[in-house]
Amino acid sequence: MTILACLALALALLPAVLALANLLALRGTPPGATAPDGLVSILIPARNEAANIRPTLAAALASTGVPIEVIVADDHSTDGTAAIVDDIAARDPRLRLIAVPPLPAGWTGKNHACHVLGEAATGRFLLFIDADVRLAPHGAASLAVAASRAALVSGVPRQVTGTLGERLTVPMINFLLLGYLPIPLMRRLGDPALGAACGQLVMVHADSYRRVGGHGAIRASLHDGVRLPRIFRRAGLGTDLVAASGLATCRMYTDFPQAWAGFSKNAHEGLATPRALPVWTLLLGGGHVLPLLLVIAALMGVGDLGVGDLGAGDGILAGAALALSLGTRAAITLFTREDPWTILLHPLTVALALALQWNALLRPRRAGVATWKGRTYPAG
Repeated sequence: MTILACLALALALLPAVLALANLLALRGTPPGATAPDGLVSILIPARNEAANIRPTLAAALASTGVPIEVIVADDHSTDGTAAIVDDIAARDPRLRLIAVPPLPAGWTGKNHACHVLGEAATGRFLLFIDADVRLAPHGAASLAVAASRAALVSGVPRQVTGTLGERLTVPMINFLLLGYLPIPLMRRLGDPALGAACGQLVMVHADSYRRVGGHGAIRASLHDGVRLPRIFRRAGLGTDLVAASGLATCRMYTDFPQAWAGFSKNAHEGLATPRALPVWTLLLGGGHVLPLLLVIAALMGVGDLGVGDLGAGDGILAGAALALSLGTRAAITLFTREDPWTILLHPLTVALALALQWNALLRPRRAGVATWKGRTYPAG
């Protein structure tokens, strides 16, 4: 058991060190920084977003510090999305609605809509946001300042969670990003494998975006947050991440089934690959689930678990690993301004994330395994 306790402590220490380095590296807009000249095109792909689009547009049109245009791409909505946008556009000339052509073979819906938006935009900077993202008034200007350092800049909006199902799943976004991606190294090296973004909030230089092929270069992908920055990096262009919890908010899902389906759709382009998932299971399970199991065993006075005796020293090591794991999660949660009540759920959150990824990897490969927004796509 001593070996397991030491392993748990080592695997909990790794994200703790990385998170400390990342939280120190991430910074917001420098005080007094002025946004560069040029129009910012705020681009919103929308498919059946009648429940979201009005507050999203109100927030985008309230942007300050930079001149903006706002373009919504109606992707064959069957609800009142287009009518709502038309109504607001009639009162604000900065907003316009465009219709997305039929989805070509080999494209995913969001990438096709973003491609159409990129062609229609006239700005120096293109800010792609999801239809459930609410920009802060200074959000677009702050991202434009950050874009002076890189051709693509992204960040995770503050994630709003209202149900237990959301609180058990959504926090893994920031935990994986800040606990396992070495951001200082990402900024120093151009390795495409270190590229990362959050597809909810991405700003690019328009000329660089078009030079690399934009969303057309990742047309079949369901995970633009991973694929798009890697395309930029392969072209020798810099990408960066910023602290975005003060720049925008987003409520991705409204319950557990939505969250499970949403995270499952792009699992094959993330952790759920035959090579990656065993490694991630060791890193995440060993560093954040195993410590709790060992502590419970120690508290229950379990002696022989078939692999050795759990002594007092092992219990102390396991307790230190659990404290380190929860402390790392607490630091990330508070930094990103997420719900602090989710911190104690962390071991269960990690276990659920691993279950979701293994389910995605092992389930039968049917012709259309990923269904999203009424469309079905082949497995990645």
